[in-house]
Formats: sequence, C-alpha cells, structure tokens
Amino acid sequence: MHAPLISRFAPSPTGRLHLGHAYSAMRAHDLARAGGGRFLLRIEDIDPGRCRPEHVAGIIEDLHWLGLDWDEPPLFQSARLPLYAAALDRLKAMDLIYPCFCTRARIAAEIAASASAPHGPDGPLYPGLCRALSADERAARIAAGEAHAWRLDCTRGAALAGPLHWHDEQAGRVTARPEVHGDVVLARKDAPTSYHLAVTVDDAAQGISDVVRGRDLFEATHVHRLLQALLGLPTPLYHHHGLLTDADGNRLAKRAGSPSLASMREAGADPAAILTQLREARATA
Repeated sequence: MHAPLISRFAPSPTGRLHLGHAYSAMRAHDLARAGGGRFLLRIEDIDPGRCRPEHVAGIIEDLHWLGLDWDEPPLFQSARLPLYAAALDRLKAMDLIYPCFCTRARIAAEIAASASAPHGPDGPLYPGLCRALSADERAARIAAGEAHAWRLDCTRGAALAGPLHWHDEQAGRVTARPEVHGDVVLARKDAPTSYHLAVTVDDAAQGISDVVRGRDLFEATHVHRLLQALLGLPTPLYHHHGLLTDADGNRLAKRAGSPSLASMREAGADPAAILTQLREARATA
C-alpha cells in the first residue's frame, strides 16, 4: 500500500506573494490534487526580525484569491520551537554540532586573509574557526554568556551517515554532498532554529511525501538529506522546478521588486487567467 501523496507550500511572511510564489504554490497544489492527495500550507515564520502578521494574512488572502485551497489549518513554525530544540539537543548528544562564537566581521576577515578560501553554492564557506575548541573552553564561554550559534560539524556528520542520495523528478538520483555547504548554522540567539533544521523536522512531522520548490533550493537539499539521515527521518521525493523570470530574464523575487499578487488584484487582474498562464508556463520552467 502506497503512502498518501502530501505536498506543501511553505512561504515566509516577510512580504507579499508575487507570481513566482504563485507558480510554486500552484505546482504543489496541482500535484496533490492530481494524485488524490493532500495539499498543506506551512508558514515559515522563524525570523522574528522580518516576519509580520500582516504578511501572513496577505499570503492567505492571495492564495484564496487564486483559488488554491489546503486541507488542514496552516502550520506555524513559530509555534513549534520546542520541537526544533529537541532535534538540536539530539544532535548535541551525538556530538555533531558545536558552538560558534565568531562574529560575521571575524569570519569575513578570516576569509579575506585566506588566499584560497573554499566556496560553496552561497559563497565562501565558514573557515571552521571554532570547530577545534576544547569542551572546557566551549563550556566556559557559554557559561560566561558569550553569544554563539550552533553549527553542524558537516565532516563528522557525513562520516557517521555514510553515502546518501535523494531523488529529484528532473535531476533523477542525486548523490548528497553536504560538504559543499560547510558547517552550516542550525540555530542562533536571534533565531532559535535555521531554515535547514526547521524544514527537515516539519516535512517529516507533516508526512510530506513530495517537496515542490524552486530550483534555487536544490543545493540546500544536500544539507537536508544529511539531517534526515542523522535524525532518522524519511526522505521525500523532490520536485525542484525552474524559476519564473521577467521579460529581461531576471528572477522574480521580493528583493527585486517583482509585482505582488495584491497589486495585480488591485489592478483588476483575473485570478483564473493568472493560473492558466502559470500552468502553461509549467512546460518550459
């Protein structure tokens, strides 16, 4: 007996949705409906400095306007912090994460001073300055109240997990290479969990069978696959779709000032026509 198909749309409420968001939501929604499964909405509001309640309301308003519906009440990550802390504690008990006391300025200076700083998909990798601190020094600095983040010891974790892979609908079987991201941050004082940790825990908790998201998150799956292995969580099937672009070939994004669905609605746009346009774009994106 096959497990039910469950997909999700998981936006961060840091602004209004645009066509790129609508495209991803539509693909996840349509996949679930075509497969007789369930479509869920998750609000990834773990960044208190950027997330706003009015943007949550805007996301729900925009999705309803488009005619996309979900099968359970939205899940809010801000209400699930104890679950992420428990996952972090499990990794601590396995000696797979370590406290990092480096400031951004110190990391930047170390990278600038290096003649050959290793780079990953998102730029220079953390140079591992705090990885070799003794247990006594770590404990003393934490006890003194020194600000710190918790980083995943990627080399140690990958050695424990062994060879890993995942399956992507477009790329096929993909060998996991978490080392390309270095020792990623899993939690810090101002954000008690990271995207990597929260999304891994929640996809498993919600029984997500199929993760539909943009190609820009493909590389992050290397980290997610490692965390799944270390925490004993299942691995979903991934659908990393192409990204919508404007007439100049620029990716649609909030930071680029892409038109919001709200502004399109105010201008009298037809939501049914928008969905039709997005579904037709699916063949090429």
